[in-house]
Amino acid sequence: MSNIDTTVNNLEVSNYVGAEWVNGSGKTAEVISPYTGKACGTVHYASKNDIDGFIKKAKANQVDWAHQSLKSRAQVLFNFRNILLRDQDKISEIISLENGKTISESRAGLMKGVEVLEYALSLQNADVGGKMEVSRGVFCEYQREALGVVASITPFNFPAMVPMWTIPIAIAVGNAYVWKPSEKTPLTSKYIAEAFTEAGLPAGILTVIQGESEVVEAIIDHEDVSAIAFVGSTKIANIVYKRATALGKRALCLGGAKNHIFLLPDADLEVSGLGISDSFTGCAGQRCMAASVLLAVGDVDAHIKNILNRANSQVLGDTMGAIITKEQLAFLNEAITRAVKDGATLLLDGRVAKKPSQYEGGYWLGPTILDNVKPGSEAATTELFGPILAIVRCKNITEAVSIQNSSPYGNAASVFTSSGPIAANIASLSNCGMFGVNIGVPVPREPFSFGGTKSSKFGHGDITGEHSLDFWSNVKKITTKWENQKDHNWMS
Repeated sequence: MSNIDTTVNNLEVSNYVGAEWVNGSGKTAEVISPYTGKACGTVHYASKNDIDGFIKKAKANQVDWAHQSLKSRAQVLFNFRNILLRDQDKISEIISLENGKTISESRAGLMKGVEVLEYALSLQNADVGGKMEVSRGVFCEYQREALGVVASITPFNFPAMVPMWTIPIAIAVGNAYVWKPSEKTPLTSKYIAEAFTEAGLPAGILTVIQGESEVVEAIIDHEDVSAIAFVGSTKIANIVYKRATALGKRALCLGGAKNHIFLLPDADLEVSGLGISDSFTGCAGQRCMAASVLLAVGDVDAHIKNILNRANSQVLGDTMGAIITKEQLAFLNEAITRAVKDGATLLLDGRVAKKPSQYEGGYWLGPTILDNVKPGSEAATTELFGPILAIVRCKNITEAVSIQNSSPYGNAASVFTSSGPIAANIASLSNCGMFGVNIGVPVPREPFSFGGTKSSKFGHGDITGEHSLDFWSNVKKITTKWENQKDHNWMS
């Protein structure tokens, strides 16, 4: 079993400002555990009236932090990494309690965050600038400089991993970082912030502000915030991007997804069964890299049987977690009903899956597989964000690629096949930011960066890896000449 301590109900988190916890002038709300449907803690919100004072404290020590050497800043991150590894069991349990993941999923998300942290640590050796003699006696070099105060709004589905995509890199290059966690999963932020304090991060370099939409708007609008990162739905990502860029700020906002998997008859039965099933059932389908649509090309019924058997073996509360809220659970249940009315064949109905006896009050939906889904239907085109796989039958690869490319989303896609040339061809034709071959969840590993295309991303660059550095900093170019030269060219 997941071993979640659901008796916990007195956890409390507020706003972390200047290395102190302050309640702020907003309301106090309950944090509901998806495992039980009951409160597991409370969160004290800030209001828009608090934001100016909070961000001024963030700004106060930023210049001193930026003036430290990159190696000094990296030492704090190294300490932070060791604390996270030491406390990974405790942090993973809190993630599961407030998010609904299994313990193993929570730990895996935290470890992916640590991987990005380790990339940030590598910058002390890798991102060392450059200098060369470009003309006789004339030298050019570049220096990376912090922006100042930057901010990020993060989603519920990965309370530790997604913040860790951006916090280590942003502060490694010298910024002060303002973090607005999801109001659904604020408790994890307490442990992340306190780990940074123990690691020796100066006061104000990390600020955590709890709140709802008015707080997000106030953070974006504040004159001292130079850059905004966001991860969440496409609708809100677009709103945040437009609001930030209208104020002349740089913004990188990741939105939703409707990821397609191409399944070909020559695919390995075991590899495809495991990879595709685990893609749409992992994290109860509540991740932007989950498989949503299976493009079944030709006769792949044997493969689909394997996918169904693997999905049907999942045990709620043990190998599979809960849905985040009762409202989302109701939406998913209704979406399944609508899909059947639209003509889909229900191969596996997660609504009748056995609930865990010790967590019966929680929000549970088992794996659901819909076959013969029409390409333009809701099940085939709308991001449902749950453990639901829509199978669209395709005559050939050309038809399948056309369906994938017609999606407004462009986050990820995968193909399961034994043919290298066919895999390479589909990868080149698919309009998406991340692609996998015989991999159900094609998340790039560091230093390869994370990011989609089309309506899955608003802004330039990616949110992790090498391509994130220029988002969180400016590059200053310096040209130097100290001696007069007898020969002259246009530079000298």
